Amino acid sequence: MVKRIGTSRHKTRNLYSVSKKMKGKLPVSEFVKKLEMGDRVQLVAQPSIMKGIYFRRFHGKTGIVTGMQGSCYKVQLKDGGKEKTLIVGPVHLQKEKQAK
Repeated sequence: MVKRIGTSRHKTRNLYSVSKKMKGKLPVSEFVKKLEMGDRVQLVAQPSIMKGIYFRRFHGKTGIVTGMQGSCYKVQLKDGGKEKTLIVGPVHLQKEKQAK
């Protein structure tokens, strides 16, 4: 059996990178933001924060908040035709903007 090399952040240098404008300290409000059940959210990782981050396959996907687990949110989304539930920290979620 071959031993797996790397971590869950393998091949994410460009995927998780942020612009120079967005670098720096995050406001505390990002860590304690409140989302309602049924809100549509986008998974956008803050690469400087490892706690509550999701697997790289889900970066940029949109899901629905279905509940809470501790200080994190349960987000349900479709991945290849299957429903999956992710547990994601609030700093990695952005509320989807309503189309007008």
